[in-house]
Amino acid sequence: MKPPTIAPTLDWLAANLDNLALGALVAAGLVGVMLILRAIGHRLVASDPDCRGWRGVIGRVLSRTSILFMVAAAIDIVCTYAGVPHRLARLADILFVIAAAFQAAIWAREIILGVISSRVGDDDGSSTLGNAMALIRVLVSIAAFAIAIIVILDNLGVNVTALVAGLGIGGIAIGLAAQGIFSDLFAALSIMFDRPFRRGDTVRYGTTTGIVERIGLKTTRMRGIGGEQVIMANTKLLEQELHNLAEATVRRIFLPFALTYQTSPDTLDSLPEIVAPAVSAVDGCRLVRCTATGFGPSAIEVELVYDDRTTDQDKLAAHKSAVIIGVMRALAEKQIAFAYPTQTTFTAAPDGTLVMPWAPPALTPLPKA
Repeated sequence: MKPPTIAPTLDWLAANLDNLALGALVAAGLVGVMLILRAIGHRLVASDPDCRGWRGVIGRVLSRTSILFMVAAAIDIVCTYAGVPHRLARLADILFVIAAAFQAAIWAREIILGVISSRVGDDDGSSTLGNAMALIRVLVSIAAFAIAIIVILDNLGVNVTALVAGLGIGGIAIGLAAQGIFSDLFAALSIMFDRPFRRGDTVRYGTTTGIVERIGLKTTRMRGIGGEQVIMANTKLLEQELHNLAEATVRRIFLPFALTYQTSPDTLDSLPEIVAPAVSAVDGCRLVRCTATGFGPSAIEVELVYDDRTTDQDKLAAHKSAVIIGVMRALAEKQIAFAYPTQTTFTAAPDGTLVMPWAPPALTPLPKA
């Protein structure tokens, strides 16, 4: 038996030498560009390790370019230019598809996780959501690599219709079984991205007011104004109307009170000038208005409105007390009386005529002429 000759191989190399050189040159250039981009990515990651901006996200993506993908791309380019036998070209295509699918999955995962990390890094108040990153990383990785495997099998000629249908049914079953968990998880992500409040903010929802202490995967924990800890599910919390008191630069305070009906119209008209010094004497407070608002059953209703630039709850209470005391002193100096609930009773005689509840004054007899 004669040993196999290498003449056909040498003949093929001689016939395709120029194409091989051109393909190798293109492949080397492409690999060189990818290596440069990978090095740039490593430098960007080193300058922004926490991925607080888009530079860090792009750096993470570029730095995750694998050597296997570069080699597979280079081989496929050389085979394309050189016109290699069909089996060898098919083998190179399969290798490139596998490497490209997994590389695309890695890039997609890094982009998604990089964007989420950048949002977490921008918001110190949401740093407690960092414990969600482990679960998010697993879910994103499973989704990305599952799609990559389906793409690879489809390019290999495997019928993936049944596999995709099975994965869809399995995903629906898992989603229904863990509906509550996923709803709270997505609510936590909504808090992280939309940032309606942060840790340390004072928020009010319904009848509850508290300071946000921790934003978790399922619940948000707050410290109530009474010192108690309030725990609220993220989904339920976002379903309600939230008031973020920490975002207010000025607090508008309303102080209603009532004056007696013996108060003259001129006095009511001069109320802003009377109470203004009492409000302005408190640091950070400014009078907005002090006007009569209506006729009550036993008093003239008045509303005092002022703005306070303080956001601290304790200082707000102290300023409100100071304003109330100052208004009381200002009205006392002008002898303006506060009203209190009163009621007048009228007595009628048996014939229906009104009987005065007090004795009439004695009539002084007229002097005789």
